[in-house]
Amino acid sequence: MFILKRQDVEIGNFKHPSKEQKIPILSYQGQTFRLLSVFNAAQEDDARSLWRDLTDNQGKACVLLEEPERFSVWGKIHLEKASAETVAVPGVSNVFVKAAVIIIQAMYEDIADLMGDKQAKRFEGDLVAIGTQIRLPDMTSGALVTHLLEADPFSAPLPAWQTNHLNTLFKELHRIGKSYFGHSNFTERALEALDELSSTERDAFLTWLKQLSSGQLWQ
Repeated sequence: MFILKRQDVEIGNFKHPSKEQKIPILSYQGQTFRLLSVFNAAQEDDARSLWRDLTDNQGKACVLLEEPERFSVWGKIHLEKASAETVAVPGVSNVFVKAAVIIIQAMYEDIADLMGDKQAKRFEGDLVAIGTQIRLPDMTSGALVTHLLEADPFSAPLPAWQTNHLNTLFKELHRIGKSYFGHSNFTERALEALDELSSTERDAFLTWLKQLSSGQLWQ
């Protein structure tokens, strides 16, 4: 929709209505946009690819902000509507979303290391298919999946996934994982990647995972 420079916009923060966090907000000509993804200066092509995919393929109203040290993609929102929706939708801890991203990245790395780039690309396609099927934010196109696989889950903005998304996601990840590895031991390897989390976060996630209907597949 727009490609803008820093001097074209105003950037502030919007306080999350139910959590102790502030959400970066960009204002341009009376319109409001929320931060979706950040890229460093060397990732211009990735930033433009994500922006084009969101605007051209998904019909989203988005801003690509060009700055000397980085590029960022912002999606249009209405603050009043966003506030109401955020309160109404059952939330899920960022820790659980972070853990899901770590598991996806661990499975991808295992497939790439053990089976090669061709199978890794096939896995990317499987992720797009899952994301499209369940309308999973940040996983409905090749560009979005590539960004998800390369993102640092400890610093990049996390996808806006809810419990219902994650429940279906873990079911589908187990299904396609078996198609690559042929057994269930891959779940142990994927869960080992959660050692990157603090012990408190890891234990909280594993306890929560057991409560999902799909969680028994990962035990």
